[in-house]
Amino acid sequence: MPNNFVAKWGIQIVASSLTITVGILYGNCSTTATEVPQLSEFPQYEGSASYLQPLAEVTPENTPAATNKPQGIAQNPPASTEEKEPDIELTVIDKLLNEPVFSPFRREGTVKDSTRPIYVITGEEMEAQGARTVREALKFLPGILPDGTVGTEVNALSGQFIRGSNTGQVLILLDGRPINNLGSGGFDLSEFTTNNIERVEVLPGGGSTLYGSDAIGGVINIITRRPTEKITTEAKVNIGAYGLNQQSIQNSGKTGDIGWVIGYNRTQAEYNYPFAIPEANFEGTRKNNDTLYNNFNVKLDANLSKRNTLAFSTQYLGKEQGVPGGVPIPVPQFGQGFFNSLTDNNRKYTDQVLSDLTWNSQLGGGDDSLLTARVYIDFLNTRFDSRSGALSSQNRFDSNQTSYGIQTTHSWNFAKNQSLVYGFDYRNVNVRSTSFSYSTNLERINYDTSIDQGALFARYEVNLTPGWTVNLGLRQDFSSLINSSATSPSVGTKLAFSDSTTLRANYIKNFRVPTIANLFNINPTNIGNPALKPERGDSFDVGIDQKLGDIGLLRLTFFYNRISDLIAFKSLQPPVNGNTGTWENIGLVETTGIEATLNLQLARNVYAFVNYTANDPRILKSSNFAEIDKELRFAGADSINAGINYENPEGLYIGLLMHSLGKYPTNNTNTEFLPGYTTFDVKLRVPLSNNLAVNGSVDNIFNQRYQLFAGFPDAGRVFQVGLNWKF
Repeated sequence: MPNNFVAKWGIQIVASSLTITVGILYGNCSTTATEVPQLSEFPQYEGSASYLQPLAEVTPENTPAATNKPQGIAQNPPASTEEKEPDIELTVIDKLLNEPVFSPFRREGTVKDSTRPIYVITGEEMEAQGARTVREALKFLPGILPDGTVGTEVNALSGQFIRGSNTGQVLILLDGRPINNLGSGGFDLSEFTTNNIERVEVLPGGGSTLYGSDAIGGVINIITRRPTEKITTEAKVNIGAYGLNQQSIQNSGKTGDIGWVIGYNRTQAEYNYPFAIPEANFEGTRKNNDTLYNNFNVKLDANLSKRNTLAFSTQYLGKEQGVPGGVPIPVPQFGQGFFNSLTDNNRKYTDQVLSDLTWNSQLGGGDDSLLTARVYIDFLNTRFDSRSGALSSQNRFDSNQTSYGIQTTHSWNFAKNQSLVYGFDYRNVNVRSTSFSYSTNLERINYDTSIDQGALFARYEVNLTPGWTVNLGLRQDFSSLINSSATSPSVGTKLAFSDSTTLRANYIKNFRVPTIANLFNINPTNIGNPALKPERGDSFDVGIDQKLGDIGLLRLTFFYNRISDLIAFKSLQPPVNGNTGTWENIGLVETTGIEATLNLQLARNVYAFVNYTANDPRILKSSNFAEIDKELRFAGADSINAGINYENPEGLYIGLLMHSLGKYPTNNTNTEFLPGYTTFDVKLRVPLSNNLAVNGSVDNIFNQRYQLFAGFPDAGRVFQVGLNWKF
């Protein structure tokens, strides 16, 4: 990563923030912990996660996740003119710190309770920012680089990089349970449209102690909507550039002891846009880039008794899309050379069914002990049709994953200042991958096998003094794909020096089991390696949370991540029997960096934020000597996000947001780079009545042209406008 970029932006922001800290080092809002939060302190949840049955009246307008607006997002207009909006002058302090989160604890807690930095975007913020998918919702969050995607269109493949890790090393949770594809790794976050999302949590730095394999770089937890106390229907219609046409409807409510959320989203777009690649002085028009989503969601909650609830949830995520491939750049001297131009007929089809059944029982006194048991089953199916080019090169690739799992968790506050979360996880995954040749009409099995994963875990937390908290964690994992188990300890602490200043520090040991494709793939072009060892990781961070009087909150985190036995594809030169390469444990990567966030209230109804993420992932060991001491490709870009917005209690929102990414290499020898870029977006929400609002946005208003991935250009300036109606 270029040092001048870090020096110019990182030092300037940190120095400015510390200057403000010194000048306004006073505060009257305490974050001092006096005791472990009791379950009864979160009356909106009957369970250890936010998707559980509400006990008190919960609506999208008054849930904690909805009313917390760390970037100043306004609530929907009040239902009655007699009701007064709460004072929002402390939004960037109290409401940010009191944001409910699940990921750091494996139970409900708040941001201020966590010793680890965690970043959240709520459903209201997604609506104000015009985020159509979870992938787009991550754009302005610190700690994560969501730009590692192939395009900026709504259906662009998700690629998230956290602290020097790649997409396969980030665990994706749905309401607290894993959904990663263990055949090939990761999960495409562009599959989730935001109409059914209450919030998304990003927990950088690994999470194997609580969640096991694939959390070596971090955790992303998608929390879906809960039933509302009153019957409510919300309908949205959205149109935009390049044929964007989106409709969604959600109905939620409660009758007696039964609550429900039922919804549907349809998103269609063409995205055959003109593009420009300045580095190659090349222009053209994107083709075969259309997409069609059909997503359904159903959630049913039942109060079985005063202390017991049962919840069923299922989602169907269906998508068909064209796959345009890389742009055919006719310039051999351009860093990445020529790209495939014969992709006008390639298509991709995905259909995912994600279902779970959760039982919760309040034990003991009812507010100090909660037992949660869940069973889940998922079907992840992907089909890729390669029908371009000569008949001999036309193929169909099918991947079918079926997984089922069990989670049991007991959250127990057994003393006023002590709590224990412990439990058992089990997941079985079967993946079948096949290739079909249209020229020979023959089908080949690439791999067809299963994974069994089981684990015992525990996390203990104690408040040693009113301002000093310590937590200890331990997990023992077992997997049928490796010959040994994995032990993942963790320790964290935070110390409140005053009402305004809190220090925190953490260590987590992580691991990641190879995917089935890494181990057993028998595609003639690349062969699996059954001798692969699991990747191992160590994650350290230390940080400070500093209140700036009553006007702002500064959070700084320094981190160090280490990933050994890194699994990477190694090419064979020349190919052997048609095999071009295989996977090997070939590396050690160490990443150092900082995450800095600053939220301010500049004036009444005027808010601002800025966050800065600096990554420097270095390859210390590799079988390719040319890669040693070089920056890991894609994962090291520095980013700055900033925004200023006006909002009022009536629901009017006007915002200007900036996203800036630094220069980054596209190969591990650092001979090819993509330049950085900066884009500005304008967001608008205008309430027409208590139940009707107009939303609009213009993204990339200065029409900055760039590539996120070599050969995959952006769509330039785009707009969208829509109506949101609640009744």
